Amino acid sequence: MAFERDAFAISLPMAGIVIAVTASFINGSTFVLQKKGILRARDRDGSYLKDVVWWSGTLSMIVGQIGNFLAYNMAPAVIVTPLGALGVLFGAVLASWILKEHLNILGKLGYLLCCCGSVVLIIHAPKTETVTSAPEFEERLTDPVLLTYALLVLLLLIVLIVWLAPAHGTSNIMVYVAICSLLGSFTVPSSKGLGLVAQDVFGGGSSSDGTLVLFLGLLGTLTFSILIQFMFINKALECFSSNMFEAIYYVTFTSTVILASAVLFKEWTALTIIDSLAMLCGLTTVFVGVGLLHISHEALLTWKQEEARVKID
Repeated sequence: MAFERDAFAISLPMAGIVIAVTASFINGSTFVLQKKGILRARDRDGSYLKDVVWWSGTLSMIVGQIGNFLAYNMAPAVIVTPLGALGVLFGAVLASWILKEHLNILGKLGYLLCCCGSVVLIIHAPKTETVTSAPEFEERLTDPVLLTYALLVLLLLIVLIVWLAPAHGTSNIMVYVAICSLLGSFTVPSSKGLGLVAQDVFGGGSSSDGTLVLFLGLLGTLTFSILIQFMFINKALECFSSNMFEAIYYVTFTSTVILASAVLFKEWTALTIIDSLAMLCGLTTVFVGVGLLHISHEALLTWKQEEARVKID
């Protein structure tokens, strides 16, 4: 029996890693397929909601997120999260093949720096295995620091959605990226919390009305934040290349999720000096990568404008 338990303990994380890798590749195709559907609908002068390619990308997003949810509850997050970089690289290959979005040397370097910097951030981020039950999770939700952080994120989201998105969303990619990334402060912790609370609600253990209310609250928060995030992802894809959006979105989403998890689970108490310096280096690498992507994007737009002007002349 002990051997069987040990074998199960080993096979469960391995299964989570396999699921995470598969989900990363599925997620990598999401933005490319949705962008392709948007372009097809634009050529027909119709709505992308009626395009089969767009719906295939949407289905990929749903399947990929289900895979991520399973992976996070089967393997340590510190192993699962870096695997998301595989999806970003796979998406770049697909975008080059399907959408003909070719990056120049600066763009490719920026892409690589974004992925490498994010992986360094994740590897050296504090671990989240300190909370293992629904009562512990519920106790953390009442922490004043967490409540203050959540309030600040909500206020920032309101400013971004109500004022900045209508005015600058179509011209500045960081507006839509910021909205989608900040929503990750609610989606990922809600997913982890649901995995813990569901054990009491559906596992036949000791559950109360408060536990059920917490489960429904987390489910509602997760659903609402995913729907808003989904809407602004498509707004971004209507205006910007999938290559650029996916890379910047991945690094900012990863950073906000790490910060939200650190606040929720009080992980900063276990952060060492070496890890802090490594995360600072990773964050600097990410900023450099995002800057190179911006420069590459502006150069590409300038080249296209010059090409169009030559054709008109």
